Amino acid sequence: MIQHNCSKDGPTSPPRFRAPVPDPQSFGLSELCDYEKMFRSKHGRPPRYRHCSAFGDPHVRTFHHDFQTCRVEGAWPLLDNEFLFVQATSAPITRGSNATVTSKLTIIFKHMPECTEQKVYRAELDNVPSAFEDGSVSGSERPNGGGLEIHERIPGRQVLIRAPYIGTTIMIRQAARQLSFSIRAAEEVTRSFNTEQDLQLCVTGCPRNQRISRNIRSPEAVELCRAMLPVEDGYFHSCVFDVVNSGDANFTLAWGPTYTLMGSNLQFIGVHPTAHWAQPYTLLGSNLHLIGTLQLFGVQSVALLGSTLHLIGVQPAVLWGPT
Repeated sequence: MIQHNCSKDGPTSPPRFRAPVPDPQSFGLSELCDYEKMFRSKHGRPPRYRHCSAFGDPHVRTFHHDFQTCRVEGAWPLLDNEFLFVQATSAPITRGSNATVTSKLTIIFKHMPECTEQKVYRAELDNVPSAFEDGSVSGSERPNGGGLEIHERIPGRQVLIRAPYIGTTIMIRQAARQLSFSIRAAEEVTRSFNTEQDLQLCVTGCPRNQRISRNIRSPEAVELCRAMLPVEDGYFHSCVFDVVNSGDANFTLAWGPTYTLMGSNLQFIGVHPTAHWAQPYTLLGSNLHLIGTLQLFGVQSVALLGSTLHLIGVQPAVLWGPT
């Protein structure tokens, strides 16, 4: 079923799990479709978030911070829970090549009566649309879009999908003839699946028989990747693997820095130059303003002016916040 672009429950089945919410009568419609606001009201603290990304040949950074490279070809589920179904399709770079890349992404936002109709988003190489499959850019015809919106960041190359009703933001990007996927989701949402939905690369990583060792290096690939990634971490080793395995130096283009800025009351969630969400940086402060850029360890970063700021890490960052 997964291989035929379907979730195990079927794309139209309503979610059996609901994020904890206060009495709906005490909230307006906009609050009902704001997961973080409702979570704060019930628990007195913000929700915890998880991050996952899939990119390159293909590499997966799971919700549990594991980096893995998968020997996968065809369609595989990244997520399959009560709110979301995300499937990535991998194909060889060229005919007969051992190197594969993500060539297609399918995302199904399941129906939630209070906030959104079922919406399907599909992206393929050279076709990263700025709308859902039905041509809409929001989850419903309500004034606030029902808690689901799609925003084009780079025409034909990068989109951001915000789903505040489930505390989720998704980034889809094309670079160097490959698609990449990044998600930041509320921890409770990432756990909203049953035992039948056990194959999810973002949750459990690659099946053991599909994992590939990344212990391959060449001086040329190392230097090419170091120009983009000065810190030898999981992203750096993924870059080296891709360049060596593909034999294509253009693969490094997918690792160039990308910066996304939305809104004024910024949240800083720390990202490597791939624009995939990594370990969150720490930011204490509010009403921050972007005042320019600076060079940090030879890589462009950002300078912020605000109240109290703590920055953990040295990688370039993606900034985003409420519009």
